[in-house]
Amino acid sequence: MDVIDGNWIMRGIGWDDPKCIHSADELAAIVNEIGFLPLFSNEIGGFSVEEMTSSEHWWSGDTSVDPWEWRAILARRNDIAYGKFFNKKAGFISKKWFPYFANYRRGGYDFDARYEDGKASHRENLIMKLFMPNECDINDVTNSTAKQLAKEFYSYEVKSLAGFGKGGEKNFEGTVTGLEMQTYLVVRDFRQKINKRGEGYGWPIAVYTLPEYLWGYDHVTKRYSEEPETSFDKIAKCVKKHFVNVEAKDIKKVVG
Repeated sequence: MDVIDGNWIMRGIGWDDPKCIHSADELAAIVNEIGFLPLFSNEIGGFSVEEMTSSEHWWSGDTSVDPWEWRAILARRNDIAYGKFFNKKAGFISKKWFPYFANYRRGGYDFDARYEDGKASHRENLIMKLFMPNECDINDVTNSTAKQLAKEFYSYEVKSLAGFGKGGEKNFEGTVTGLEMQTYLVVRDFRQKINKRGEGYGWPIAVYTLPEYLWGYDHVTKRYSEEPETSFDKIAKCVKKHFVNVEAKDIKKVVG
């Protein structure tokens, strides 16, 4: 998006353009084909959902044509992760490519080891403790046990339970974004709050979980055996394959 005279301008394409994505299923297919895709335009031309969709349908609220609504649909799938993965901005990573990002962004560290080595903050630890299983270590979470152990929290629950807010810890949004960028947290869904009568109300709110609960520890960490920079080189090569004439500095900024 661009800001011109105080107005947000989308870099979309026409609905009738042969390259235009028309549905959530089409978007999921593109994400899986490329491997990962930012939601909004960035330094790499064409590398975003924004630039592959019609700008006239954004924020219309119609799930059949609104890319903003599609992000929630894709977040619920079991083959794609959604979160702030690209220069602290939102986007998608396929199940196949998530291990490459996890290895590069984490530097081969599980969160508890990162914290023990002083590479994670106290605020990050307060949040991550909510999600870590009490009955076993995170590396014991297999594909078969992931659903049974899965912990999901609304963003407001994370904020409250981790001690952020009035009189407590500061910079909740920045801390969560940092954990998403490091691939420790993903957005599993967007849901309304539920009242005492079991009815939904208000705007849909982000629901967070660990990627290990989606796909199991072994899958998420399967690239830990290679150097983090090797994983990044493969990510960069993938970008160059789909988007020609891309400068290295732009790849580093967007996906690094």
